[in-house]
Amino acid sequence: MSYIAHFNLTEQPFRLTPDPDFVYWSKQHARAKAYMESTIWLADGFVVISGEIGSGKTTLLQSFLADIGDDIVCALVSQTQLTVTQFLQAVLTEFGFKPFKKRKVELLDMLNMYLIEQYTNGKKVVLIVDEAQNLSKKVLEEIRLLSGIETHKEKVLRIILAGQPELRQTLDSPTLKQLVQRIRLRFHLGPLDRIELQEYITHRLKVAGRETDDLFDEECYEVIYRYAGGVPRLINTLCDTALLCAFADDKQVVKVEDLRAAIEELGWQEHESNTGVFGAVRNIAIGTAADSHITQIEVQTEGETESVHSFPKGRVIVGRSPDNEIYIKSKFVSRHHAQLVSDDDGCVIEDLNSTNGMFIDEKQIKKRRLQDGDVISLGVHQIVYTDLREVAKPSGADDVGDADDASDTGT
Repeated sequence: MSYIAHFNLTEQPFRLTPDPDFVYWSKQHARAKAYMESTIWLADGFVVISGEIGSGKTTLLQSFLADIGDDIVCALVSQTQLTVTQFLQAVLTEFGFKPFKKRKVELLDMLNMYLIEQYTNGKKVVLIVDEAQNLSKKVLEEIRLLSGIETHKEKVLRIILAGQPELRQTLDSPTLKQLVQRIRLRFHLGPLDRIELQEYITHRLKVAGRETDDLFDEECYEVIYRYAGGVPRLINTLCDTALLCAFADDKQVVKVEDLRAAIEELGWQEHESNTGVFGAVRNIAIGTAADSHITQIEVQTEGETESVHSFPKGRVIVGRSPDNEIYIKSKFVSRHHAQLVSDDDGCVIEDLNSTNGMFIDEKQIKKRRLQDGDVISLGVHQIVYTDLREVAKPSGADDVGDADDASDTGT
């Protein structure tokens, strides 16, 4: 007899194998999936998702794949310690080819023709590379070249790279500057916080058939956090072992002593999140937030101010999904409506294939470099852009670069 029936479950709640049905959508996991989805909306979508070992990257990829429509063709490459030729063969194999014993030039021709054919047939092609931290710089350079394949209208290959933190370090190499310039979005998955950890455990138990949330004593969650550090895979391992220990003693509830027995059986020490490893990641995030902000966005509804946000250089998303940096709860706003990218030159806004579009002076726009004071309409809502660099400019300073370099595209 397994512990499943003993604890009134219908299936094992803490399996280590990725299962999209058990995905817990923490704010950062929801954000990561939104970024992956953006590869479909954007013709030149190129996204990098990094995360600690066991942070849920593969489960996210599987969830993404489970939700794609019939108009999307995907190739998932997980074996990444490959030469350039082997990598191209792996990609083509995922698309249904038998590309072996072909030279590199023949492989590139096959892939190019396939991508153009899919584009002609109205299909969008997404290449997903898991465990991308193992890719050599030569293969990464080849991926950059693949990302540039295009018709006379748009690029035809969307790309998602997912990998461990080493991937971030590799991409920061000076030799890969051209590749990094192609990447639209980069996101790092950190550990769950203490509150999210408890919600994660409760969620998995509920999916596994548990109707009440009293299987773990309240005191257990702090101990789990100390030893699993908010890493989903470690949480699963510890909780599963604790359930086995409680089951062996014919208990109906997991108590702290069962966790202690599980920890001893596993031979674990307190997780490195308590010794500064993940703390360093959080400090980086805090440092970024403290940098000089250059963009201010005021959200209005029919002329009345709802909220005001300011941001440093980087990318933020506007939409009705709570995981967005600028959250507008409204039927007029799409889940991920638009993105704002702030850089040394100011701020660019781009529509993310929203339902109702966005307008400036009643003219619909798809992409535009904003000017200080621009008002962008999203249904009955307006977002007002302020260039904080202009606000900070000393009185009487010479204006430089007043020429309107805004680029917008009507639809």
